[in-house]
Amino acid sequence: MLLYRSASLLPPYELLSPPKLLSQFRHAHSFLFNPSRSSSSLHFWLNPPRRRPARAFATAAVAERKGTDTFYADEDVSWISLGVSDRLSRALYNAGIDRPSLTQAACVPAILSRKDVVVAAETGSGKTHGYLVPLIERLCAVSDDSAETVSDQESTPLRRLCLVLCPNVLLCEQVVRMANGLCGDDGEPLLRVASVCGRQGWPVNKPDIVVSTPAALLNNIDPNKPRRLEFLRGVKYVVFDEADMLLCGGFQNKVIRLINMLRFDEKLLSRSKESVSELPMELESEHSSNFTLDNKEDVQTEIISEGEEDSGDVDDLAEDVDDLAEDVEAVSNERKDWRRVRKNYERSKQYIFVAATLPVNGKKTAGAVLKKMFPNANWVSGNYLHCHNPRLKQRWVEVTLETQVDELIKAVNQGFKAGDCRTMVFANTVEAVEAVANVLLKAGIDCYRYHKNFSLEERTQTLADFQEKGGIIVCTDAAARGVDIPNVSHVIQADFATSAVDFLHRVGRTARAGQFGLVTSLYTESNRDLVAAVCQAGDIGQPVESAFSRKRSFRNKLKKRALDKVRDLSTA
Repeated sequence: MLLYRSASLLPPYELLSPPKLLSQFRHAHSFLFNPSRSSSSLHFWLNPPRRRPARAFATAAVAERKGTDTFYADEDVSWISLGVSDRLSRALYNAGIDRPSLTQAACVPAILSRKDVVVAAETGSGKTHGYLVPLIERLCAVSDDSAETVSDQESTPLRRLCLVLCPNVLLCEQVVRMANGLCGDDGEPLLRVASVCGRQGWPVNKPDIVVSTPAALLNNIDPNKPRRLEFLRGVKYVVFDEADMLLCGGFQNKVIRLINMLRFDEKLLSRSKESVSELPMELESEHSSNFTLDNKEDVQTEIISEGEEDSGDVDDLAEDVDDLAEDVEAVSNERKDWRRVRKNYERSKQYIFVAATLPVNGKKTAGAVLKKMFPNANWVSGNYLHCHNPRLKQRWVEVTLETQVDELIKAVNQGFKAGDCRTMVFANTVEAVEAVANVLLKAGIDCYRYHKNFSLEERTQTLADFQEKGGIIVCTDAAARGVDIPNVSHVIQADFATSAVDFLHRVGRTARAGQFGLVTSLYTESNRDLVAAVCQAGDIGQPVESAFSRKRSFRNKLKKRALDKVRDLSTA
């Protein structure tokens, strides 16, 4: 975003035309404040927003809420009443989590039921502890279920593992910190947790929970076949944090590949239990030479049949066939038996998908992929998913080119005058972040900067300093998803978000864990109609997507209005 009034203060960027209306903005929180109530305005762009595909969102059963609290569950709901042991309940209490949230109260029993679960809840609702608590409870259990052992005759069961997949290193490290924060009476973490990402290699000491990115995990298990066999067989719980991001875009191929590898291991284990008494891993080492072409064709058919959601996966999946073929045991069963087991097999792993936004429209969206691959999964939804968060105050500020600098500085100073200690200012591009930071510095306002051009170490240190010392941080959407920074009381959109998903994650940086927060969104005249439609949906208590129930006609109306303005300018 360019600041016209302060062009002399900034590097010489080329001025571009004002941004188009965000017709691709498909969803956001409902708002209680009408933009007409705001008397001031602001906006600055370096580049027009890139158009993104339309997004819609899944619906699910909402967690039941009887009381008036908008974050915590009722007082009669405790961790113990949810099925958590005394030892883990004490660990939660010592960590300052003495009461479960509404989302946690809904998803903990669902995960403890051992069924596949999809948790879709608003940001800041406690989803991370919502899946860590029941999984730690399972891993800490004294007795092992017979389905989690390789053989009834085995004296020492195979080690059980929990795998947590995250889209980036910072989120992985955050999950590790939260898991290590649950300690026993001796002050030591209840379980061994290790991250496999960035420059960290495979852990020497066998952990109970492995947190990794998809690429880092594949890089560590692909070259080492014994490690891959042992790891896949040991994993009993798989969590996909930020599932909507992992199942779309650049992550999708790797994630679908991992899912197929894990499900194939389930089917091998089920087949071995029904047909032989020996361990599949022992059979692999003793009879790998007996693996036939027919078996290999079945493997390929199985993998590709489950990877049809994205045709781009075929190359990666075909590459997996050769690796898996060397890992499969040779069992003297008829081919028809193998096909029967593929369709009807005993489950030995639990899959958990966690997200704050979950698109379902289209064949390749995250929600559609989940419904196809896991049709029997239980869906748990937060009370305020895709709706207005009552603890979040929205302030809408319409700006012009002449008022944008003053309004930005005014919005930043307003938070600190009210006693707020942490403010996040979002912009859409790296150049825009630098421009906004320079404007604040020229105005005598110190701030941190956070974007992809900084190294991982620099970004980590920046977030640590911001969390410890407070202040103002100017950032891109790289800091909007999954990052949990306590006591962020004010979020400013210097650049209007280019999609509903980005908007939801931006405003979700404040009003977290039962606290209150303020969001100041700066928009131009081109966004006015969209803002009014979103506010109207909030005023009548409907989900925001209802404002776009006639998206096509709404877009056509705005497109016609824009074309009329262009014609008027051409005539002038």
